[in-house]
Amino acid sequence: MTRLTGSALRLTVFIGEGDVWHHKPLYSEIVHRAHAAGLAGASVFHGVEGFGASSRVHTSRLLSLSEDLPVAIIIVDSAERVRAFLPQLDELVSEGLVILDDVEVIRYVGRGRYAEGATG
Repeated sequence: MTRLTGSALRLTVFIGEGDVWHHKPLYSEIVHRAHAAGLAGASVFHGVEGFGASSRVHTSRLLSLSEDLPVAIIIVDSAERVRAFLPQLDELVSEGLVILDDVEVIRYVGRGRYAEGATG
């Protein structure tokens, strides 16, 4: 079981939902690579409105024609493990924003078969 408490690093990747990697959503490729790299976890958050380097506002409002809404992928793990993962992002992210923040993990507890004491 992965133990993660205390000082850690939060990696946040901001991309568009329409960004792809080999005909697959880019956010999905990032999550699957993070999983394969053994990182503690990754979550994808879908934005309802935003703009980035293109300065074009993307929104989910009914009358809008935008289909490239903002997506944020957040990964938290030890600084060493997150920094080791960064070269994969260099390969994957051609447009977007990648940031790192120092964070303090207070509680990291799994559930189901990955919960403490579970077997299998």
